[in-house]
Amino acid sequence: MAEPYSYIAYIDESGDDGLQNFRERGVRGGGSSWLVISACVLRFSSDWQTVVWRDEILSNMPEKRSTILHFVRLNHGQKVVAARYLAAQRTRVLSILANKRLMDPKIYVNKNQLYFYLTRYLIERLSWLCRDYRRIVRDGNGRVKIIFSRRGGMSYTAFQDYLLRLKADKEVSVHWPVIDISGVEAHDHSRRAGLQIVDAIASSFAAGIEPNPYGNCESRYAEILKPIEYERGGNYFSYGLKPFPWFSEMELSDDQKRFVRLFEKESGSPPGP
Repeated sequence: MAEPYSYIAYIDESGDDGLQNFRERGVRGGGSSWLVISACVLRFSSDWQTVVWRDEILSNMPEKRSTILHFVRLNHGQKVVAARYLAAQRTRVLSILANKRLMDPKIYVNKNQLYFYLTRYLIERLSWLCRDYRRIVRDGNGRVKIIFSRRGGMSYTAFQDYLLRLKADKEVSVHWPVIDISGVEAHDHSRRAGLQIVDAIASSFAAGIEPNPYGNCESRYAEILKPIEYERGGNYFSYGLKPFPWFSEMELSDDQKRFVRLFEKESGSPPGP
């Protein structure tokens, strides 16, 4: 019998991967300006706790009769409650923050090409996290079980093939000993509590940089979640938060600048390379 995993990682996104017809302020319809892809990581032996977390969050919202957590359907106060609860749990989170308005649609022409490319950065950082925490997490085989929230039209066999191609590329910085490519799975949002938890994570960070229909961003949820964000020596932007491209290449609103300042090093130094 194979030794069990050490970690489990749930992955979900907020936003879409379209590069045309962006949503404009005050106009209904259109795609998101940002695509945020997030992971929530915990001990494999503690996976059962995601059910407890989900149920505890919902128990604070008696008017919500569903047994499934959908962060986007919560009001502001409920989102704050959910973020505060998750920030107190034994987990680590990481996100890729991609500004799609700065991407050339002539480059990302194939279906899921952009999503695969951005998820590569997430897998890199996930592998570093699992390597870093191995000194603490001694149970299991040191590897991480990866579970995606199922996306319509995406082949996860094709994604496994993509990871195999990356593994053959010596320039890719994934710590491969912790990644089980053949074990990558996808499940419906409603079937796994962990996917509902990572949905809340991705939506929280997206709220800090994706303008709402009124042109405003809300960084409070991400600020609350800062204690569980993966970092090294106070450096978030090279580890738990990967902007693409770098924020220095973007024109940011005041709301978005506030989000960036929340995760800068205490010394005020710019994000790492």
